[in-house]
This record gives sequence, C-alpha cells and structure tokens, in this order.
Amino acid sequence: MYAHGGHIPQPPHSAGATLKGLRTHIEPHQVPSPVDSIEADRAKWEDQTYMTLPGNHVPQSTTDYVAIDQGNSSPKFIRMSTWNIPSTSRLAEELDIPIVAVIQPFADLDPREEPVPVIECGEEGPPRCEKCRGYINAWCTWTAGGNRWKCNLCGHETEVSADYFSPLDANLLRVDQLQRPELTKGTIDFAVTKSSEYWAPPPPAHLTPSYVATEPPPTEQARKPQPMRHVFAFDVSNEAVHSGFLSAACTSLRIILYGGAAEDGTEIPPSFPPESSIAIITFDTTMHFYDLSPNQATPRMLVVSDIDEPYLPLPSAEIFTHPMASRTVIESFLESLPRRFADTFYSQSCLGSALRAGLSSLAKYGGHILAYVSTLPTLGPGALAPISPEEETKLFEKSHDKTLYAPRAVEWRNLAEECVEAGVGVSLVLAPGRFVDIGSIGALASASGGELFFHPRFDPVRDGPILESQVRRLVSRTTGYNCALRVRSSNGLRPTRPLGNFHLPAPNTPSFGTLDADKAFSIELEHTRSLSTHEYAFIQCAVLYTSAAGERRVRVLNLAVQVAELAGSVFRFADMDVVVSHMARHAMARMSQHTLSIIRDELTELCSAILYSYRRNCAASTAHTQLIIPEAFRALPMYTLAIHKSKPLKARNVAADVRNYNAHRFLGLSVRGMMFHLYPRLLALHDLDDKIALPDLDTGAIEMPSLMRGSYLFMEAGGLYLIDNEELQVLWIGQSVSPQLLQDVFGVDDVADLDTQTTVLPQLPSVLSRQIRNIIAYRRREKGGRATKLILARQNLDGAEIEFADMLVEDHNNAALSYLDYLSLVHKQITAAIQTGASLSPGTSIRAPW
Repeated sequence: MYAHGGHIPQPPHSAGATLKGLRTHIEPHQVPSPVDSIEADRAKWEDQTYMTLPGNHVPQSTTDYVAIDQGNSSPKFIRMSTWNIPSTSRLAEELDIPIVAVIQPFADLDPREEPVPVIECGEEGPPRCEKCRGYINAWCTWTAGGNRWKCNLCGHETEVSADYFSPLDANLLRVDQLQRPELTKGTIDFAVTKSSEYWAPPPPAHLTPSYVATEPPPTEQARKPQPMRHVFAFDVSNEAVHSGFLSAACTSLRIILYGGAAEDGTEIPPSFPPESSIAIITFDTTMHFYDLSPNQATPRMLVVSDIDEPYLPLPSAEIFTHPMASRTVIESFLESLPRRFADTFYSQSCLGSALRAGLSSLAKYGGHILAYVSTLPTLGPGALAPISPEEETKLFEKSHDKTLYAPRAVEWRNLAEECVEAGVGVSLVLAPGRFVDIGSIGALASASGGELFFHPRFDPVRDGPILESQVRRLVSRTTGYNCALRVRSSNGLRPTRPLGNFHLPAPNTPSFGTLDADKAFSIELEHTRSLSTHEYAFIQCAVLYTSAAGERRVRVLNLAVQVAELAGSVFRFADMDVVVSHMARHAMARMSQHTLSIIRDELTELCSAILYSYRRNCAASTAHTQLIIPEAFRALPMYTLAIHKSKPLKARNVAADVRNYNAHRFLGLSVRGMMFHLYPRLLALHDLDDKIALPDLDTGAIEMPSLMRGSYLFMEAGGLYLIDNEELQVLWIGQSVSPQLLQDVFGVDDVADLDTQTTVLPQLPSVLSRQIRNIIAYRRREKGGRATKLILARQNLDGAEIEFADMLVEDHNNAALSYLDYLSLVHKQITAAIQTGASLSPGTSIRAPW
C-alpha cells in the first residue's frame, strides 16, 4: 500500500544468549511457524461450525469459532492435552505428553452460540449418583425401563425419583430426552437455591480470628444465598493522593456505578450488577468507614485507630448500601474524597488491617473486596519491613532468588485462607512508585481467586482509562463467589495436581473465594488401571457457586474423550495449546521452590522429551541427523522458548514485583490468553488490504488481517507494525516510513513530530486510520472490554523500542537464544538421546554442558 525500505537488522540493545558448540544450519524461512498454524486453523473454521461430539479435531484456542454443544462441553470451557487418551499408564509415560485438562468454567461464549441452559431444581436438588456423587448428564444410560440410570463415571446404578421418572423408547432413551437439557448438553447450570443442602457452610471458627467480630456468628448450618456484596478499599496515603491514583480510582468507580461520557462524547452505561450492594473503606495509618445510607446529606465518617485488632464500628447492614438508592450521597462522596485527603502527610498504610475489616463485613455471606494500593503495608497485621533504595536495587539484581516468590509474612497466607473459607475473593489494583512486595500481598489475590492489576509509576492520563476498563470488566463479567470445585473422572483415571489461583484445603479439591469468566486452571489425570479402547473416558467438573444475583447454582461440565492404544493416534489428536499452557503454569508454581535456571532447563527437557518420544515411537526409521517434529507440536519449541523469555522466568534482571505479578497472571490465564501472551500477535499495518478490518456492507462483520512472524528478520524499515501481547500494545514506526503513511495514521508527516506520549490514536478520515482503530477496538472486545495500554516506539529513537524488541520472541533477545539456535539445542538433545539411549524426561536426564 505504501512505499517502504528494505529489511532491517535486529537492534543491539535486545541481544540474548549465544549457543555454544556447533550450530545446525536451519533456513529461517523453513522453520515451523506458529503463525502458519494459527492462520491455517482460522481459515479452516471461518465458515465451519464445530460439533462437540468426540472424534473431531478441535479448533485451536487462538481461533474464533462457533461450537454446538452435542453433549460434550465446548473446548472454550474444557480442553484436553490430547483428545485421544493413552489406554495405559505405560503408554502415557512413553509418550511424555502430560495428560491434562485446562478448565475455564465460566468462559464467555460467542454471541452466535446458545447460552448455558439453567435447570431449575427443587428442594431435592439435581439427580446424582449414589456412589461417586457425579451429576446426571448426557452420557448416562438408562435401565429397568427408566427406573434406574447408570453413571458413566463409576458404573453404579441409581434409582430415579418419582418426579424425575420417564418411560423409555425403542432406543432405550427417555421419551422426554430432548426436553431435558441436562440429558443433551455438555455444559449446564443446575439452580439449587431452594435446596439448603447446597448452600455455603458458615466459615469455621478460629482460635485466633484475624478480626474482632462485631456481630454474632451465624447460627445456621448453611448461609442462605444473597446478592454479591463488594467492598472498595482506597489507599489514601501520600503516594496514592499525589500520583493521581486516588482521583482516577474514584472517577472510574463513579462511571462504573452510574455511567458517564467517554472522551469522544459517547455515553458509557453503568455496568455494576443492579442487585449488588457496596461499602467503602479508606486507610492510611488508620481505617475510615463510611455510612452511605441515603437518608443523609453527607456520609458519616468513623475512624478506627486500632489497626492490630480491626473491627467494624457499625453493623454491616449500615455499612453496605445499594448504589442507586444512595446515588446522590455516593457520587458527591467519590467526587470529594481526593480533596478530603489532598493535604495528607501520611506515607504509610495498614492494608492488612483494612482487608481484615473488609473480611469482617463480608464473613456472614461472602463477597468481593477490591483494594486500591500504592504503598508497601508497613503497619498492622502482615506489616512488611520497608526497603531502602539500595536494598531495592539488590532485590532487583538477585530477582532469580526463589525466596522472593513466597510471602515474607505468614499473615498474608493465613488471611487468604480465611477469605476463601468465608467465600470472599480479594482483588488488588496496585499503583506503586516503589517496591510493594507483590510476592507477599499478591498471595492474597492468588489464593482467593481474585485479580491483580499493576500500574507502576501511575500516570492518570496514560493509566486512568485502562484502570477504568479493568475494574469495569472485573465487576461486570460472570462471577461466582463461595465457590467449591470438584473434578471427577471415569474408572481408570484419577484427577491430581491442580494448578491455578485458588486455595487447596484438601487434595484435588480447589476452593475459590470468587471465580470469574477470565480464570482457568489445569489439572492432571493419571491412570489407575488400563482403559478400554471400545469405551470413552469421561471427565466431569462441577462448580458449586453463588451468582452475583444471589442464586446458588452448580455449573457442570461434561466431556467424553476417545481412548487410543497407538502412539500415533495420541499424537495426532494432541492439543499443543493445552500442553504449553500447562507447562507455563507448572513453571510458575515452582518459582518459590527452585531457581529459575533449573525451571528453564526442565522446560527444555520436557519439550525435547515430547519430540523425542514421537521420534522413537512414530518415526524411528528416519536418520538421527534429521529433526522430526509431529504436526500437532510443530511450534512447541517456539512456545517453550517464549516461556523462557517471559517476564517471570527470563534470565535478565527483572524486578521481583514484575515477576510476581506476571506469575500470578500466568497461573490464571485462559489457554487463548496464554498463547497470545507468549507469542504476541504482530501485524504489518502498512500492507493492509483496502477491504480488511472494515465492516462488510451486507453483514457488518469485520475480517481481521493475517498475522506475521515475530522477528525483525521479516520487517521492513519503512513499515508500521502493531504488536499485542494481551497486556501491552506497541505501535512501531520505522525510520524510513513514508510521510503519507504518517499523515494517514497520526496527522503529521515527519517522524520527529510524533507525540510519543499519546495513548489513543487520533480519529482521522483516512481509510488506514479507520482500519487500525477497528483492529484495536476488535481486540478490546475480544478481552471483554478490557483496554490494553498502547505506546509508540520509533525505530532507534525511543526507549519503548526495547519493549517491542523483547516481544519479538523469535529473535536473539531476553537473555535467551534465538528460535533458530533453540531448535539447534533441542535437536542436539534429541540426537544425543538417540545415540546414547538416555531418557529425556524432565528430572531424569543428565544435563549437557550446552
């Protein structure tokens, strides 16, 4: 579309590690590319509908597809590392493919897909197996003329209640089968509000409770479901006020509660759940509570100075209010709050006390706490010793030390457990100017199922709109609280070793204070006996939760998977996206136990082991000098290298807070989010077709442009490129870019005239301007409305180019090898294993000097 210069070299500031020894010659244009696989899969499913019955190849997580539920849950809810499970444990060990399910119980569906059906259950609750307690589903069979049903998980026969009975037809199916979604759909919600058996239990009594109870504990055996309650806790210390963070937080909350106008004049509707109520706490060296009831002109403020034994100065019923009922009071309060603390001189905070007080207000029913934090909590429970700039520099330099990835004070872990027991999730919006110890305070969000948002050196202009979109998504997405989760499997398999952001009170039974649409976790499956290839293997995940509207429900996901006895069949139906996602989670979970170098070595060994197993079992006759990669794992070395280069694990110095924040994200990311974060999407904007990224005149649909490989090798000096890793977007402008291209996108004709501080592209009448803004808007809709920070990077002029260069993971950067060198390393390991007969399974091989 526009004239541009020739290819460009990789800038020297992004150099990585070098490969020792002989290097295998590999042609860069012929190596397996993640982009080729992503684009081929997208083209395949563009005009097809995915039917969920077993036996079909599943679309990649990076593809936008429409699934029709035929009794198996959509892959958007649950994905397997292989859709042909090995029939024996011996075969599974030989292949080195971890047998894993990645589960995202509340995943958002495509608007073209049917919503999850809700089945109303009476006081008895849904039909369940008498033996294993599995829920009735589409894979159960019927016996005794419809009087009994046989559980597909354990084989036990359970008698049908009189109310649920139906006669069978000639095919031994119930006459009312098609009228009962639980017998035809793989994903369903059982509404169990009327059955007190399913209500959340009260939190257990502790010998040393973390707060002073101002109300008698609940006497009932179970807590009646209530609409979700939210506590907003604002840091009002000197750092929060003077950085503009407090003002931005209040403004964003006001817009979320009551709506407002965007910068372009469009109306923003309110997005807070109408049934929910809120309470507001502020804290610095003391805690401040507010009576926001509507029958007063201004809110009453009550100060609690006892931060070691925090308590509520009012009954919780007076602290909570419905936003619409108290609109006048809350709006004026949020507007005046930054002015109220404008002259504060307190530089310390008692975050732990404020969170304990928030827990005290929610302990009776459960709910959610969102805390806005700017300073290291140095007062009250969980107080952390302040760190001098010199000590902070030393921490930065030794960020590979495993002790930095676990809480420094045990109170944070204990408080997290109490929150989960009470059905409370804690999310933190962090805007620190210095080290804030996410390894300690972040453990609270990680264990309770909450969220972390990280805005270091907060800038209201740059970060304010991002903050508003993040909190809007937080309160508006599908969220359950008081969550208990159980994964069951059919005879011969056993779920084990779950990984994610949750608390594990008992083996293999994760509990969440809150669980939302963006959270996923993985769980391994191990063999307890051989499986029959003539039958399916079954997995069922059940989440018992209370919805934001106050309904008690059970979300049930069912999956039937084929069983294979041939290695080739297992590899043919393998799902690389799930394997990579699990590898990354497993690596993050080990950061507090092993040094980062050991974790990186183990990742490489697992990658090599999988490729070596394919070579040994499916392509043994090929020459040992040839690198053989199975179709399903063509990009596995690239994604493994990308995990090495990720911020939690990379060998270069990275601040401990940055590592811990990103490790938290990795543990909860969806499979799709993980793949797009590890290998960021790169687009050549100067080469867009005139019709791409523009609404179709007939359908209104917008087709996205094809991706390109993430390397300077494929870029041009006259180009304009956009890269997006789900957390950050960088718009790279080449030095030889044409003036017309700049005029069409930015309204200037010289690179030197660009405003690199801009956070939003100008709305210009050019076609290219519309296309780029449509692409950014489309990406935002993909993320459920969450905006992504946008920065500009001019070639060889701006420091932001370092971020851009580090996101080109195929290159020689991030203190790690280039993709070509990493392929050579993997090839060396496999060749050595072939020649020596050694094992490549992680932890069993002797690490080579390379």
